[in-house]
Amino acid sequence: MTFILAAAADAETAGGLSGIFTKFGVTWPFFIAQLINFVLVLFVLKKFAIGPIQGLLDKRRQRIEDGEAKLVEIEEKLAQSEKEKAALLEAANADAKRLITEAKDSAATLTEQKTQEAVAQAQNIITKAEEAARAERATMAAELKQEFGRLVVATTSQVTGKTLDENDQRRISDEAVATMQN
Repeated sequence: MTFILAAAADAETAGGLSGIFTKFGVTWPFFIAQLINFVLVLFVLKKFAIGPIQGLLDKRRQRIEDGEAKLVEIEEKLAQSEKEKAALLEAANADAKRLITEAKDSAATLTEQKTQEAVAQAQNIITKAEEAARAERATMAAELKQEFGRLVVATTSQVTGKTLDENDQRRISDEAVATMQN
């Protein structure tokens, strides 16, 4: 640093800016040639090295930005599909609960209906059985009356020792049956 300051001080005393160039050993034709070479190298590097690399970097940056945008879009779609899935599951659960409730109600109604039908059938069977028992009782009572009348006639004919005709038999049988009904 002191060297540069000393050179600058010498150049001021030697005649300004051209004194600095002379002090540092700058010759104008070489300086201009080197400046042209530098500009040419800069242009070639810019055109063939930095430009394509910059283009590749820009393309890569654009692909990364597109990928990030797609990632955000995919995350939004995923969140939306999760919401739709949750809504569908909720609707399916509600439908399932409704169907179960309807099935239970239907089963209860069907059970009640079948119970009422069974009670009606049982009542019908009981009624028919009672009617059959009454008819059987009536038949047995008629048979019993007939048999009782025959036994009374047979006993009477044996007690009296005489043979009874049909009119006597009918009269004694009717009297015995009438006595039995009272």
